[in-house]
Amino acid sequence: MKIAVLDYGVGNLGSVVRALEELHVTPLLVDRAADMHAADAFILPGVGSFTDCKRILDQDGWTDALKQEVLGHSKPLLGICLGMQLLAEKGLEGATDNVGTPGLCFIPGEVRSLTSLGCKQRVPHIGWNAIEVLQSGGLLRGIPSGTDFYFVHSYVFVERNRGDVQAVTEYGVPVTAVVGRGHVWGTQFHPEKSSRAGFKVLRNFIEGPSC
Repeated sequence: MKIAVLDYGVGNLGSVVRALEELHVTPLLVDRAADMHAADAFILPGVGSFTDCKRILDQDGWTDALKQEVLGHSKPLLGICLGMQLLAEKGLEGATDNVGTPGLCFIPGEVRSLTSLGCKQRVPHIGWNAIEVLQSGGLLRGIPSGTDFYFVHSYVFVERNRGDVQAVTEYGVPVTAVVGRGHVWGTQFHPEKSSRAGFKVLRNFIEGPSC
C-alpha cells in the first residue's frame, strides 16, 4: 500500500515520515493536491489554526482532491491532531464569528476550545494521557484501555454521533481521543510521538483497521 503524507504547507512532517520509515514503509510526501491519485491511503497532519489550515486546503485544491479520493474512491484517511479536527463539519478556532469555519465534513461534529467546554486545567494540553477504549479492534486493535499517548492541543472534536468515537481521555473534561467512520479516522494525540503504542496505531492503519 502506498501511504501519502500530505504536505500542504503547515506543520512539521518529519516525525510522521520517520515513524512510517521505522515501520518499514516508504511514504509518499505529496505536496500537490493533483498528485494524490498516486497513493492508496493518506495521512493528514496539522499544526496551527483550524481556520488558517482549512483556508489553505480550500485555496490549493486539497479539499476537493480529498473528497474525490476519500469519498469518491473510498481511500483510507487518517487525520492527526489538527488533521483530525479538520475532519469535522466546522471549527471555531480562528473564526471571526460564532458560526465557525466549515471543515471537511467527513465525520459529523464541531471543534471547540477546551476552555469553552469547562476545562480548568492549563491550556494547551501538553503531555501524556491514558485513553479509554470504547471500540476495540480497528485502529485500536491490540491497544487496551489505560494506554498512554502524547497530546498537544487546545481544541477538541465534539462529535454529533457517539458511535463515531473510538476512544476518549480526560483532561479536566472528557476529550475525544480517536474518531472513526467508515474508512476515515482521526487521532487527537500524536501517534508518531507516542512510542510503541503510537507505532501500533500507525501499523493498524497501514495494515487496514478493518483487519
